[in-house]
Amino acid sequence: MMEAVVAFPDRIERTVEIAHPPAAVWAALTTAEGLSAWFGQEAGIDLRPGGSAWMKWDGGHTADMRVERVEEPRVFGFTWHIFGLPDDDPRRTYVEFTLEPAGAGTRLTVVESGFAQLPEDAYRTAYDGNTRGWASELGELTGYLDAAA
Repeated sequence: MMEAVVAFPDRIERTVEIAHPPAAVWAALTTAEGLSAWFGQEAGIDLRPGGSAWMKWDGGHTADMRVERVEEPRVFGFTWHIFGLPDDDPRRTYVEFTLEPAGAGTRLTVVESGFAQLPEDAYRTAYDGNTRGWASELGELTGYLDAAA
């Protein structure tokens, strides 16, 4: 049996140190109020495995998510549509946030995986777009928490 060779990375991983306790970071990640303050302009979430979540941005862009993992206040995971694919494409990536106490603050790691299922042209669009996106969004998350403190 031959093993499949993945020619490009399947995951994006970012870790940031946030000067706020895990409970504050958890609320920013898992509540409609928190998500709409830093990630989208509007949001809704049914915080349970199998629950649905959504975000809307100015300009009409939307994201529909499915909550997959909820282990308060440590792990939150969801699947969502892959950037650049048609709306009716069933493929999804999995995003998981892991929160660890770090002194008075939180070490937050976000991992998005599932990019290896894509052909190369779609992969470049999705992987590169989301790599830039997470860098920007995690900065916005930190800014939101700093302003809310």
